[in-house]
Amino acid sequence: MLQEIVEELEKIVGKEGIAKNVEDYLYDETPKRVRPKAAEDVVVVKPKSSEEVSKILKLANERKVPVVVRGGGTGLSGGSIPLSPGIVLSMERMNELEIDTENLVAVCGAGVTLRQLLEEIDKIPGLSFPPHPGHEGAQIGGLVANNAGGARAVKYGIMRNYVLGMEVVLPSGEILNLGGKVIKNVTGYDLMHLLIGSEGTLAVITKVVLKLIPEPGGTYTLVVPFERTEDAIKTVPEILRSGTIPLAIEYMDVEAVKAGEAVTGKKWPYEGGEAHLMIIVEGRDEDELLKVSEEIERLAKKNNAIDVFVGVSKKEQRDLLDIRSLIYEGMRDVTVDLLDVSVPIASIPEYVTKCKRFAEEIGIKVLHYGHAGDGNVHQHILEVEGWEEKYRKFKNYAFGLVKKLGGYITAEHGIGVVKKGDMYSTLPQKAVELMRDIKRIFDPNNILNPGKVVDV
Repeated sequence: MLQEIVEELEKIVGKEGIAKNVEDYLYDETPKRVRPKAAEDVVVVKPKSSEEVSKILKLANERKVPVVVRGGGTGLSGGSIPLSPGIVLSMERMNELEIDTENLVAVCGAGVTLRQLLEEIDKIPGLSFPPHPGHEGAQIGGLVANNAGGARAVKYGIMRNYVLGMEVVLPSGEILNLGGKVIKNVTGYDLMHLLIGSEGTLAVITKVVLKLIPEPGGTYTLVVPFERTEDAIKTVPEILRSGTIPLAIEYMDVEAVKAGEAVTGKKWPYEGGEAHLMIIVEGRDEDELLKVSEEIERLAKKNNAIDVFVGVSKKEQRDLLDIRSLIYEGMRDVTVDLLDVSVPIASIPEYVTKCKRFAEEIGIKVLHYGHAGDGNVHQHILEVEGWEEKYRKFKNYAFGLVKKLGGYITAEHGIGVVKKGDMYSTLPQKAVELMRDIKRIFDPNNILNPGKVVDV
């Protein structure tokens, strides 16, 4: 990094705005075996305002210095890993948060973490923010930039469904406000939703206005083990067709459950079976919760469920959620890659069954779990002898099957750098060309997150 660039950045953010421990900002949670090597010749800048971000981007654009925006570092596709010398823009100090109870919105700086937002909302009776896209250390700017999903998407949607407004800074340094505290807006092209999910390649998100909703009622968490994967997965559309929309429907191979148990030290209510469903239901009162739970039990047992276990207390439910949420942590050291495909709900049984069969044929171990209620299947590809060739074969087969079934290669983790080539081979060529054209319009000097999503 040219010394004069560092000196200019220090004038903008002060000495306290330049990080000394660069190595802490080089990698995200992308599995080590597939993530790219980070460029270490970077300066980490921590602005406190949109105006500082504007000055940084203007300087970078003039000097044609690459800029990679970093949130909480919880990504799984290498999206925040710097690939060339340049600036890493950490949003951690942009953490102002306001809850507007009259308009039912939260105004968040990009660096506000999901945990901070939820804790602040918990202090206000009657309001809630339903999406819970995984790690609570993730920052709001990153969650929006990647259009994060999570387990509750089946009933309450994804991040896109809650963004009402954004403040962004363009690569030129211009500050742009999109949307606001309004529900309806059809004034021209919807630039805001174009930027949601753009993975830091078009603009830097500095502030977000999020919709809040009335707090739902109580919850029960059901654990339903099955002897056969097919029986577990085919139960899901039957539940949805019954008129019951659970807060979450999670599918897990029993080996994935054991990985979650190992890392948490907590106990799952049943050890046997091949596949388990974890279903979270909500209701206004206990009578409604019991009625919904009994209907799910009826449908599950019709499809050969071994039993139905119900977590009622907050501790029981939290323990179950922790086991599910930390499956990745339990398998991190042996994971080659983590796929997160999206297929139509009715196609989940065919997709999982065929993938399991193909994995056995080529001799690689793949564990399945994910958000069965919205068609999002996670696949942990585990390290075995000669895994490199087997991994490539399995991924090509899985992504080919996804395309055939009318799905997509990533539901919530994003393209980043890890899945860029796969996107080229599965999307129509014209779609990729349009993405490149959009990138050139927003970022003609290609300074924002170069090498990610699309090459220009």
